[in-house]
Amino acid sequence: MQKDKVIVICGPTASGKTALSIELAKKVNGEIISCDSMQIYKDMNIGTAKPTIEEMQGIKHYLLDFVSPNERYSVADFKKDAKNAIKEILSKGKVPIIVGGTGLYLDSLIYEIEYQNIEFDENYRKELEQEVEEKGLEELYEQAKKIDPVAIEKISKNDKKRILRILEIYNATGKNKTEQEIESRKNEVEYDYKVYAISWDREELYARINKRVDLMIEQGLIDEVKNILQKYEQFPTAMQGLGYKEVVDYLKGNCTKQEMIEKIKMETRRYAKRQMTWFRKNKQTIWIQGNNSIQNNINIILEGINWEKNK
Repeated sequence: MQKDKVIVICGPTASGKTALSIELAKKVNGEIISCDSMQIYKDMNIGTAKPTIEEMQGIKHYLLDFVSPNERYSVADFKKDAKNAIKEILSKGKVPIIVGGTGLYLDSLIYEIEYQNIEFDENYRKELEQEVEEKGLEELYEQAKKIDPVAIEKISKNDKKRILRILEIYNATGKNKTEQEIESRKNEVEYDYKVYAISWDREELYARINKRVDLMIEQGLIDEVKNILQKYEQFPTAMQGLGYKEVVDYLKGNCTKQEMIEKIKMETRRYAKRQMTWFRKNKQTIWIQGNNSIQNNINIILEGINWEKNK
């Protein structure tokens, strides 16, 4: 039986995924499912580069702006919610388009990886947080490296959220994340995912990132963070997000405004580099050039999915 096609547009931050996906959705009668671990959060709009109502141009978007920053949201939650959204879009006779840069979320779909909804030990997390406060991240990074050397290769030494995640998964299950993924990849993939990633020359991409960060500051990122800090008491993961933790650091008086801006730019460039590495390992990915015209890239995608034959 022929599987339903689902288009995926991925790539590093600031590569132009939003603009391309909206034009594509207009062309193929599609609806968009966000695949971004930060755009899920309410009240976090500027720092996550969440598309505005104007940018959406009437195209329905799913999995944006629906989780409170003080709630946990797992890969397993994403997979369930994304699958429901795909079914809803297909039931309307429309084309699902997955768009985003969170590799872990994407892999859960295209490889049908089952992530257990693990019950985490809150006390153990507090112990880890305390250890970070007292000794820094380096020691925990080394522990995580011993537990799961494969997963740690894709993680920055400053990525507290993912370092703690490796330790928490092992603590809760006795197995590391990589072992669990290998076991769960045995499932049949439900849809025919056509994966496209946007590629840029490194210097061009870094210039786009720097420009975007400057724009975020202009648009009011600092006030956005202040409002979130006033509104919510706890942030299990939201405030660890790129651009947010640096502003919190600035608000605590740990750095100057200029240092904060440079730090966000540097960390975002590093993140983009890791995203590129992640998407390159997906063998089914078809790369399209970011400096092509949007129409040119849409034509490549339509050709790749045999759009005329599908209609």
